[in-house]
This record gives sequence, C-alpha cells and structure tokens, in this order.
Amino acid sequence: MTVDTYRPLARGLARAWRVSESWVFARELLDQPAAIGAIWPSSSRLAARMASRVPRHCDGLVVELGAGTGAVTRALLSDGIAPRRLVVIERSTRFVGYLRSRFPGIRVLHGDAARLAELVPPDHPIDAIVSSLPLRSLPPKVAAAIVAQWWAVLPAGGTVIQYTYDLRARGLASLPGFMERASDIVWANLPPARVMALECSRADPRFAPAAGD
Repeated sequence: MTVDTYRPLARGLARAWRVSESWVFARELLDQPAAIGAIWPSSSRLAARMASRVPRHCDGLVVELGAGTGAVTRALLSDGIAPRRLVVIERSTRFVGYLRSRFPGIRVLHGDAARLAELVPPDHPIDAIVSSLPLRSLPPKVAAAIVAQWWAVLPAGGTVIQYTYDLRARGLASLPGFMERASDIVWANLPPARVMALECSRADPRFAPAAGD
C-alpha cells in the first residue's frame, strides 16, 4: 500500500481527535485552567461512584454542575437516571456545545452555578445536585455563593454529591446547612479523588443569608 492510501485514514483520525473528549477538554484547559481545576477528564470509576450516590427512591430532578465533557453525565444515564430528570448546567461555551451534540436528549443549560436558582425549572423539585465544580480553586466568595445556591434550591433531605482532590476533604465535611452522609476515595482517577455525599438540612439555616450576596 502506498502513502497515499493512508492519507484519507490519517485525515479521518485527525478529525475524530479534534472532536474527541480529550481534545475538547485539553482545549478548554489551555484556555481556562482555573475554571477547569483538573488535569484530565474524570475517570469512568469516579463518574460511576458519583452516580451511585444519587438517591433512587425519588422522581425529582438531578442537576449536574460543571459537566465538562460529560463523563459523569454518561454515568448518570448508565446508572438509570431518566433523561427527563437530568438537567446539566455548564459555564463553558465550548463544553456546552460539545455536551449538546453528545447528549441531544438532555437539557444542557449555559449558565453559572452561582446563579443556580435562576436556571433550574421553578416548578420541579430537585432531588440531587451532582457537582464536579473545582470549589477549592475558585475564589472563596464564589465557592460560598455556589454552596449557598445548593442550600437555596434543595429541599430538606436533598443530596449533594461533590468530589475533591483534597483527600482529607477539608471544609466539605463541615459545610453549614449540610450533613455528611457518605465519603470514600476513588483511587482509580488522575489524581485520586474523594467523593462526598451531603444531605441538606433545613434545620440549619446559617447559609441562607449568603444566598442573596
């Protein structure tokens, strides 16, 4: 076979790479490193562990924050979350376009998690928030505003699933307005990450005043 025979294949592979998950992630990481807060997309095991923490006995919405290229989105769907229940909120324009093409049956909203209450459907209860946001690398005021929005939109007993590369989970385990319900480390990720499941406590309103900040 001649070199010319391989050229169409090479061009096809190059096109596939340009639209691949890794390529899209790498482009966004180069453009917005602080907003990404990771060096590689979440592994399938981390995504599956996060999805496994979503309550199964409810029928309300599952809101995913910071979906990136959709590793956790795919895990949520594979784990049985119906597409009608899933709402994905992503701030990156590049990721939004990629997610809409990859998951055409899912509501993918372009918006800021710090304004979550303005984005989610007001007449639909929310059972769980699944967050891949890099809270530790965000400015403290922004991170606090995001957590305040969690408290604002969740009912009592609502669940937040958040992962962190801080394996000691400093700060997450003692968030005001939330109680830790589960915590475990996924070693098969780059880097390893701790998955936290938190329950919203309406009896602890210490975060409520910050929601309007």
